[in-house]
Amino acid sequence: QVQLVESGGGLVQAGGSLRLSCAVSGSIFSINVMGWYRQAPGKQRDLVATITNGGITNYADSVKGRFTISRDNAKMAVYLQMDSLKPEDTAVYYCNANIRRRGWDSWAPYWGQGTQVTVSS
Repeated sequence: QVQLVESGGGLVQAGGSLRLSCAVSGSIFSINVMGWYRQAPGKQRDLVATITNGGITNYADSVKGRFTISRDNAKMAVYLQMDSLKPEDTAVYYCNANIRRRGWDSWAPYWGQGTQVTVSS
């Protein structure tokens, strides 16, 4: 089994900061791309940021300069530092990882359960 567990969501005022964490556990052979996505009520799930196992990052235009994604390969964890938060950042944030399990030849995407981020104006 593979599990992704997010933490760090909550309620914050506009202009504030939050740090999300996601820990991967299970019978893992390798992880390549890890990322964060978000879904606001009534909207589709959108990319926030991704990071490769070599540290190459990619951000949605709406969060560039405000959010920073990082990872710890030894801990199989990915983080999202969110600064200068805006009310429009309010959403459920999901961790994603592309994983190859031990004994498997193929890669597959896995998702966390989501953590709520609410930014008040």
